[in-house]
Amino acid sequence: MMLKEEEVILVDSNDIELGTMGKMEAHRKGELHRAFSVFIFNTKGELLMQQRALEKYHSGGLWTNTCCSHPRKGETTLNAALRRMQEEMGIECDIKPVFNFIYKAHLDKGLIEHEFDHVFLGVSDSTPEINTLEVLDWKYESMENLSKSIRLNPENYTEWLKDCFDKVVAHFQDLKIS
Repeated sequence: MMLKEEEVILVDSNDIELGTMGKMEAHRKGELHRAFSVFIFNTKGELLMQQRALEKYHSGGLWTNTCCSHPRKGETTLNAALRRMQEEMGIECDIKPVFNFIYKAHLDKGLIEHEFDHVFLGVSDSTPEINTLEVLDWKYESMENLSKSIRLNPENYTEWLKDCFDKVVAHFQDLKIS
């Protein structure tokens, strides 16, 4: 029995659903689709980061935010974000939506990431139990060190992290960490 390819939800620039498409086809064609990015901070104000598994279909080995992915048809973006935090990092915590942004980036392997990205923030001191099919490594990083590292070594980070980092920093200031 052949597994059906995972699909993404195609959207317009207002996040209105237009249909679905196979994930790889959408990334080859650069079709705008719905996605999410989760940023979890510990009570010291450090960001929980993951290094993407080398086998990922793009951006393998790069450092990025806590987790990111695509919701399934019929799944809310919030529920998808909570599901993927558990699947990738083995953690559960409350998260809240803070902003959306659209970006388009040409990636390795001839793929194009064109996403309407919903960004969520949360706070947790949980120790991740990573899924090694998804995540190579993890670490907590201060926003100051991360900002400097992105500036000095941008090739070590995913395109979406670099694209939204300044907005995350602005919202991080409003996050109640206790």
